[in-house]
Amino acid sequence: MKTLGHWLASPWRRSAAAAVVGALPVLAFPAPALWWCAYVALVPWLLLLRTAPTGKRAAYDGWWGGFGFMLAMHHWLLPSLHVFTFLIAALLGALWAPWGWLVRRFLGGVPSLGRVTVALLVLPSGWLAVELVRSWQGLGGPWGMLGSSQWQAEPALRLASVGGVWLLSYLLVAVNVAVAVLVAVPRARVPAVAGLVATAAATSATWAFSPRPAVDGQVRIAVVQPGVVAGPDGRFAREEQLTRRLAGQDVDLIVWGESSVGFDLDDRPDLARRLADLSRATGAHILVNVDARRSDKPGIYKSSVLVGPEGLTGERYDKMRLVPFGEYIPARSLLGWATSVGKAAGEDRRRGSQPVVMNVGDDLRVGPLVCFETAFPDMTRHLTREGVDVLIGQSSTSTFQHSWAPGQHASLAALRAAETGRPMVHSTLTGVSAVYGPDGQRVGSWLGTDASAERIYDIPLAHGTTPYVRHGDWTVHAAMLILALWAVGEGVRTVRLRRSAPEPRVPPARTVHGSPARPGR
Repeated sequence: MKTLGHWLASPWRRSAAAAVVGALPVLAFPAPALWWCAYVALVPWLLLLRTAPTGKRAAYDGWWGGFGFMLAMHHWLLPSLHVFTFLIAALLGALWAPWGWLVRRFLGGVPSLGRVTVALLVLPSGWLAVELVRSWQGLGGPWGMLGSSQWQAEPALRLASVGGVWLLSYLLVAVNVAVAVLVAVPRARVPAVAGLVATAAATSATWAFSPRPAVDGQVRIAVVQPGVVAGPDGRFAREEQLTRRLAGQDVDLIVWGESSVGFDLDDRPDLARRLADLSRATGAHILVNVDARRSDKPGIYKSSVLVGPEGLTGERYDKMRLVPFGEYIPARSLLGWATSVGKAAGEDRRRGSQPVVMNVGDDLRVGPLVCFETAFPDMTRHLTREGVDVLIGQSSTSTFQHSWAPGQHASLAALRAAETGRPMVHSTLTGVSAVYGPDGQRVGSWLGTDASAERIYDIPLAHGTTPYVRHGDWTVHAAMLILALWAVGEGVRTVRLRRSAPEPRVPPARTVHGSPARPGR
């Protein structure tokens, strides 16, 4: 330990170590068998932060750890954004600087039992504050939230139906804090063990008493994944070919991926007619996604468009939340140079104004989302409140085929399904396509990134209301209240300490011949 402490005495070595340990939680995301890593992955980072010699150094370690976390989480952006990926990771990593200071404030030195107990509440709340800020769409959205790593754990999915992905993140950080205390602060093991027991008890109680989605029907939906096809004409032809295979299979809806149609259908009535012919041949409506310049409005939109046997139904959803740099450049006048060093958007896409619930025939209501909109739990919660039966995500991750981004993107649908109690279909151009039931469990098998195929899923339907849909982001509100109460308590404590401090002693003035002494005498 002394050797390690000596090695970490160098600021640059310490910064490098912080970046490495900050990246460790990312291990819980890509590998299906490593979801459990999230329960201990923060421990090395916490142990480093608590040993920081000063609060300022702890803030730096938090920043460097956040940089490592964000860079590892988004490393697959390097081929597209190049050096800009490091700049984004550095800017967003700064959000963890206050959290690093908080860790040292509560766990540094030899913390008392009371301080450790409060830490089990405040440190997870601080982490949620970071995730809340970086979840803003302009900063990249809630991609890679810590709780998202638990999409395969059935108890975690049940918890998500109560408090959303936020509750999972909160509990994961609390567990990591408790484990770090067990490792480094033997005298404070009682509150640490109590925290672990409380977390286990909360999970068990949620498992036992939270309402389960009551399955009350079934719908038959097909996903069409063309694979890597060059050019919009070739892609449309391949999707048309795959869709024709679905004729006579009693499908209710066929879903194509994001940017599956590269032309505005009002400008290309020939393509609209071909889609209507497909709808008649298969006996199902087709939900396509158009990525093209509109004929009725200025600019380029990404739109989910529903086509029936008679042609365009008029049901259309324009993507509302765009990917920074991928679909628009924030402050283009200042950051437009990003187009010269990577594959940033040459022209900003236009935004839609509101979510849309589409009526497919008489008995099915679907809520489409496009691309990384599936990462936003508030959007699926809103659609559920509007009465959708099935949530649908249309995506294209063809730029990142050889990374773990397609798999992680598909996994987000499991959390959205569990949170809302509605099944979700994740349909892509090139994989990974997947379907999840109303409890977040996978339905059927994935279509991987090497597949060019169509697949039919028999999807269970449920229409109960989960606590998360009913009560919203109560976990976030509780975390912000905890932080506010702690800040008020710290303020009151500081004022009391100042008031109780003894008055500085001032020596009595000396007198010379009955007069106060003048300075210098």
